Formats: sequence, C-alpha cells, structure tokens
Amino acid sequence: MHGTGDDDFTDFVLEHRAALLRTACLLTADRGLGEDLVQVALLRSYSRWDRVRAADDPLAYVHRVMVNAHLSWRRRLSSTERPVDTVPDAGGGDPQAGHAVTEDVRRALQRLSPRVRTALVLRYFADHSEAETARLMGCSVSTVGNHVRKGLAVLRTVLAAGEETAPPRRTR
Repeated sequence: MHGTGDDDFTDFVLEHRAALLRTACLLTADRGLGEDLVQVALLRSYSRWDRVRAADDPLAYVHRVMVNAHLSWRRRLSSTERPVDTVPDAGGGDPQAGHAVTEDVRRALQRLSPRVRTALVLRYFADHSEAETARLMGCSVSTVGNHVRKGLAVLRTVLAAGEETAPPRRTR
C-alpha cells in the first residue's frame, strides 16, 4: 500500500509490531524494556522514515536501529547498574505450563553477554542470515559465528542442567 509517509509508517508498524516486540523482549530479556526498546526504535525510524522506506529491507533497518539502541543502553548501564537474579516481592512463576520452556530460554539468554544474546536473537528468533546478522550488528560474519557458537554452547549447558535458579553468568 502506498500512501503518505505517515500512512506507510502506520502500515509498517501494524504489520511488524509483534515481530519487533518479540525481538526486543528477547534482546532485553524483559517485556517492559522490550516495549521501551521498540518505542525508541520506532521513534528513531519515524524521524528518518523516507530513508527507512527507501531501504532494501525496512524491517532489517529498524532491527538495526533497535540493536544499536539496545547495545548503547547496555554499555551505558553496565557501568552504573547491576542486574539481580530475582526482584524482591516478585510474583510467582508463569502459571501456564506452555510458557515454562519460553521462560527457561529467556532466563538462559540472560546469562549471555549482550552481543552474544543479540547474535542469537537476530540469527534464530528474528530469522536473519549470518551475513544479515553481521550487518545489523556492525561486525564480521565470523564474529557472528563465534558469538552464535559460544551462545548455543552456554544455552545447551544451562538448559540441559536446568540451572534456571542459579545466578546469571555472563559470557564474553
């Protein structure tokens, strides 16, 4: 559908919001932060919508904006805030058994460094190729491959051992 820039942007958001939110939640390992990250990415993309719309793959462009914002947040917060394993007075676990695996994967992803987690999320959850993931992350294909191999090894170990209650151990 071709219309005004605002109409095109609205159509884009309606078509891709679920996928963007899923990717953002996996990148941040938190639904609230994921929603914030999508908002930041869409705000930045809207201000450059003519350029985004003209890109070969507007969704990949917005993914790149989201990845850059996420990694920027992580760099800034890494020196001032420390994540905790559990939040005091937090509610119980997810009552739906069907979501247990998703929660285990989310917790396992939290154990990874932001760049390793980003590589896995873009590669396997957002279904980008290694080359596209490298382009979105601003690194080489071999770096993506190394991040993915390292991340998958940690995920296999953590998920096989059922270590969801252990404190997060970050990979580099």
